This record gives sequence, C-alpha cells and structure tokens, in this order.
Amino acid sequence: MLSIIQAAGWPIWPLIACSILALALIFERFTSLKTSKVAPANLLNEAITVSAKSLPSAETTKQLAQSSVLGEVLATGLNTLQTHPDSSEEELRSAMEGAGRAAAHKLEKYLSALATIASAAPLLGLLGTVIGMIEIFGSQPGASSGAGNPAQLAHGISIALYNTAFGLMVAIPALIFWRYFRGRVDGYLLGMELASEQFVRHLARVSSAK
Repeated sequence: MLSIIQAAGWPIWPLIACSILALALIFERFTSLKTSKVAPANLLNEAITVSAKSLPSAETTKQLAQSSVLGEVLATGLNTLQTHPDSSEEELRSAMEGAGRAAAHKLEKYLSALATIASAAPLLGLLGTVIGMIEIFGSQPGASSGAGNPAQLAHGISIALYNTAFGLMVAIPALIFWRYFRGRVDGYLLGMELASEQFVRHLARVSSAK
C-alpha cells in the first residue's frame, strides 16, 4: 500500500483524507440511525397509553424526550399542552411540526458531507490524472533531443492511473452509502410525520375531555 501511495504521488493524499472522513461519517451514521435511537416500534403506543386519561408528569415527559428522536417530537406536544392547557389542535400541530423540522435536521446531519465526498472524489482523481499527464508530456524531449526519460514517463503514468482508480474507489462506496442513508432518513421522517399526526389528534381529544 505504501508503494502504491508513493507511486501515485502527492495528489493521492487529498483522496486518502476523503476516504478516512467518509469511513468516519458512515460509521457515525450507522450508529446514529439505529431504529432504537430514532423511532422505537412501540413508542407511540406507549406515549398514547401514558397520556390516555391525563397528562403524564414532567419527569415522564423528560424520559420520553430522552428516549429517541421520535420521543423528542412527541414530548414537545406534551410539553406544549402542559405549559398551555388551552392550546388548540392547530397550536399543538405547529409546535410538533417545529420539533419535527429539528428532528429532520438531526437525522440528515453529515449526509451533505458524505454527498460532497462522493462528488469531489472523482474530481480529485481527475486532478491527479491531469497532473500525471502533465508529467508524461513534460518528460518528452523536443524533436532534436534523444529518447525521453523512461522513469519519469512511468512515474507520470502511475500518477494518472492510480489517482483515477483511487478516486473511483472512494466515490462509489460514498455514493452508495449516501443513497442508503438518504432512503433510511426519508423512511424515518415519513413514519415520524404519521406518528406525530396521530399523537396530535390524541392530545386534542385528551385536552377537550378535561
């Protein structure tokens, strides 16, 4: 590997930095986008059960908010109703929509950086290719000179080929994982939107029953 890096020349170092960053982002997103941390399966039913007859205590609401991203959104509705018992359904929906936008921002964290790496890596590889080609043409003598320097010619070719290949090796996995995480986040957001709407109607019924 060290010999490949040496043969590829200095243009490969930005690509190595991109590959390390992409691996870190992929690992972080796999950890953060677990279902248990975003939207546990029975959380909505548990929140409805706890608040079926009356609003839960502040401690229970705090535990709900700390449980997951969906819990934060549902807890916002409870906090709104606890702070302003006369809140209308539209006010509850507005408060939870704001929490939902904050949750969406949290779920989409670092995805733009991963997409940037997927787009930039082929360009960095192309830059290395161009630099390699410049070295190749620079190694060719004029018409009156003798044969070119074979070592310099081989070095230019290696720079061009290694950087092109490494750029694609970084870009393709980054693009695949970006699309995977993008689809996963979209699925979570849809589920959270439906759960929030159901919980708003539930809180409106609880509020009107007082």
